[in-house]
Amino acid sequence: QVNLVESGGRVVQAGDSLTLTCDANGDTLRRYSIGWFRQAPGKDREFVAAISWITTVYEDSVKGRFTLSRDNDKNAVHLQMNNVIPEDTAVYYCALDPLGSMTLDEYDYDYWGQGAQVTVSS
Repeated sequence: QVNLVESGGRVVQAGDSLTLTCDANGDTLRRYSIGWFRQAPGKDREFVAAISWITTVYEDSVKGRFTLSRDNDKNAVHLQMNNVIPEDTAVYYCALDPLGSMTLDEYDYDYWGQGAQVTVSS
């Protein structure tokens, strides 16, 4: 059993930067692919980015602005969000894909955090 916890969500202004962190206990994150998803009010949850052993993948609207990285010493994954825009406002979730397939499909992720609220004001 893996427990994931997101942190770092807050209210920021358009153009600001912030970092979300996904911490884990119960297993070692570096063994798995970790994905980030977000859900805006009234919308379906959508893929944001994912990181595996050797690569990362990003949804088109966040390419060049968001960066995923691993902190293996702290068993964590960071989502650096730069130049945020109001459309980035959402609850952000990290999730673990035990098969390491780097899938964009939320149904392939077995473990989820509780979510972190990010609000971007214009």
